Amino acid sequence: MFNILLAGFFLMTLQASTTSPIGPGVPEALAAERRAAIQNLRYDLRFIVPAERTAPVRGRVRVRFDLKAPHRVVFDFAQPADRIGHVAVNGRETKPQIADGHLIVPSAATTRGANEVEIEFVAGDDALNRNDEFLYTLFVPARAQFAFPCFDQPDLKARYTLTLDVPESWQAVANGRELGEAGQGAPPPGFKRVRFAETEPLPTYLFAFVAGKFSVETATRGGRVMRMFHRETDAAKVARNRDAIFDLHARALSWLEDYTAIPYAFGKFDIVMIPSFQFSGMEHAGAILYNQSSQLLDESATQNQLLDRASTIAHETAHMWFGDLVTMQWFNDVWMKEVFANFMAAKIVNPSFPEVNHELRFLLAHYPTASQVDRTAGANPIRQHLANLSEAGQLYGPIIYQKAPIVMRQLEAMLGEQAFRDGLREYLKRYAFGNATWLDLVRILDSRTPQNVAAWSRAWVEERGRPEFETTIDVDSRGRIASLNLTMADPLKRGLIWPQRIQVALGYPGAVRLLPAALDGRVTAVAGAAGLERPLYVLPNGAGVGYGLFVLDDASRIYLLEHVEDIPDALTRGSAWVTLWDNLLAARIRPGAFVDAALRALPRETDEQNTQRILSYLTRTFWKYLSEAERQSRTVIVERTLRQGIDRGATQSQKASWFNAYRDTVVSKDGVAWLERVWRRDERIPGLTFAEPDEITMAMELAVREVPSWQGILQAQLERTQNPDRKARFAFVMPALSADPAVREQAFARFQNVENRRREPWVLESVAYLNHPLRQTHAQRFVRPALDLLREIRATGDIFFPQRWSDATLSGHASPEVADIVRDFLARNPQYPERLRWTILSAADELFRAAR
Repeated sequence: MFNILLAGFFLMTLQASTTSPIGPGVPEALAAERRAAIQNLRYDLRFIVPAERTAPVRGRVRVRFDLKAPHRVVFDFAQPADRIGHVAVNGRETKPQIADGHLIVPSAATTRGANEVEIEFVAGDDALNRNDEFLYTLFVPARAQFAFPCFDQPDLKARYTLTLDVPESWQAVANGRELGEAGQGAPPPGFKRVRFAETEPLPTYLFAFVAGKFSVETATRGGRVMRMFHRETDAAKVARNRDAIFDLHARALSWLEDYTAIPYAFGKFDIVMIPSFQFSGMEHAGAILYNQSSQLLDESATQNQLLDRASTIAHETAHMWFGDLVTMQWFNDVWMKEVFANFMAAKIVNPSFPEVNHELRFLLAHYPTASQVDRTAGANPIRQHLANLSEAGQLYGPIIYQKAPIVMRQLEAMLGEQAFRDGLREYLKRYAFGNATWLDLVRILDSRTPQNVAAWSRAWVEERGRPEFETTIDVDSRGRIASLNLTMADPLKRGLIWPQRIQVALGYPGAVRLLPAALDGRVTAVAGAAGLERPLYVLPNGAGVGYGLFVLDDASRIYLLEHVEDIPDALTRGSAWVTLWDNLLAARIRPGAFVDAALRALPRETDEQNTQRILSYLTRTFWKYLSEAERQSRTVIVERTLRQGIDRGATQSQKASWFNAYRDTVVSKDGVAWLERVWRRDERIPGLTFAEPDEITMAMELAVREVPSWQGILQAQLERTQNPDRKARFAFVMPALSADPAVREQAFARFQNVENRRREPWVLESVAYLNHPLRQTHAQRFVRPALDLLREIRATGDIFFPQRWSDATLSGHASPEVADIVRDFLARNPQYPERLRWTILSAADELFRAAR
């Protein structure tokens, strides 16, 4: 037997020597080797899910595939060897090699044509998100390997058959249609067996299942039955949101079927609401997962929250075509699925909200957030090289979610809407149920336009950063414009040009004149400006479609700071506020002057989207950029303005926006006392109803302000909270709110243990309160340990966790001391992974600016 094993090992070693190295994660070369060798892939999976969260989840997988010739087969399974049980290859028991998170079947055990590998295993909990009463899988970008042996790469799409043994009182949902509870053999005592039909071809990151104690709502829209699984205990809240959620999904499906000319391809359509879900949503085919609190909205929901819900639903539904039907070949093109989901979402949502200015919505939803990264030293390209899927999580962020849709809108304008749509239809039809790259799409679009899409792509897609623009206006002796020029510069000194079409706004008393400009060189003369009367201001990005830092000339900057509220058009006003904020960050506007402009303009703002944006800027400037003396001198007027806004708000949404800003900025003794009376329900605000999450947030804000009764408030709120998931989250966060520094230090220390970081939204809320601006002096001690943990967080957490951890740690700080801690950390780690360095630099950007 030993000689046989030795011979097998020799053959395996010989095979490995002629193939790619393996190593940890999923190296690009290994993925290419498997993609070339493996065809007709199918997984038949069974999991036994116990009710006890600490008990192991056991599984068995049968993997069927074809090989062109005998070939080693490398499975990904990032668990210790003792979690592997019985392994059989083509019916014969086999002892595979276990190395670097892989299970390796030697080529000698395989055959040309059909093969079957059966593996019994104990699943890792890393990607199962186990709670006391439910679990849900989350395998994006390459985390299926933590749960079961698989080929964890996007270009090996497979059909999945799933069987779950779950406690009898639990519900179960997965990608495939439920076939019933009967099955071959009997489940263990106290369990029921649920089988699911075979799926269409999917990559591992889109395979999913959920099991636990859920309630189920059912509806039919357009002949399609939909189910919504949830854990909300407030029946009135469910009833208030139920039909809107089903309707928004139905509209999105109908719109996408019409736009793509391809019917929805995945049969059944389920929706699963997850408490404290890490993402806003995740597009598993046939079973979309959502963050429950962002879908089941409270009565106090703002207009932005309603729009965000609709956008998230449209985004995840668009993924059924962009990402699920056609999947990127490798995660360097993960941005493709995200850009089209966001880009289509903007188109889908518009008809559902006819009262909303959707051009303004696109501007405010994308441009500020994209620039928040793109202006920093941590900027990254939209499309990046990726050597190993273990780093794929670092590709996600505002550049692919917010910048890429801006870029795609420029591309659509360049091609024209019909040519662009027809190109996408061809792309989806050609690569349906398969994989494609950005270059595959570029070739299709290039054939439909005389423009050079590949050349255009270089600056916008392949390179990082954004352009900067200076405005030069010359006036003749009559006071008329002699010339108006925009000069484009590359702040990273590469000489890049970002071709784009914009509308330059010239402001006159009571009117705005827009002049088109095609920016395709270093200097662009704005045609049509010569001979016009000198304007009150020049706003280069007047229609909100241009992308970059638009530096205001002195006269325009002064005028807008003093009269921005006089701009008659809401879109132009919104663009002016975005531009003023950019100029503040570029140190061309004093923070105090910006706050004064906001306080003056807010009472006159008539568009709720602009109001919410200005309130957001006001809150950030108040905490981040005002000195302590400036903050104290403006506290009275800030609180008075916000209280008046609450009273003046015509709708619950408007009142909620003003109240949230007040709650987040209030510091005066009288103001905090009023907030406490509202929390205690001793004082009511006419027209504004608070739900359980609102009161939880009030309690936390009162505690961090260390009101005399802070301990009693927290304890009373814990007892008040009825929903068990919200109650557990609040109990977890409570130590971070303590006025006792020693308790806060213990609250941070627990995050050294990975098990205490599993519920990422709970952790992030805790870290944000530990580093609240009111506590930033004490919180300096948390910054270096938090940075030290970042590598481990990348290895053990979900895709957004490293950036959100960094943001939660640094966003409350504005001191030179903390800025020095960050710089010292980076200086002492010159070999630090580049993408994590970018993460820190983008999170620290406003800290650096404030410290200056």
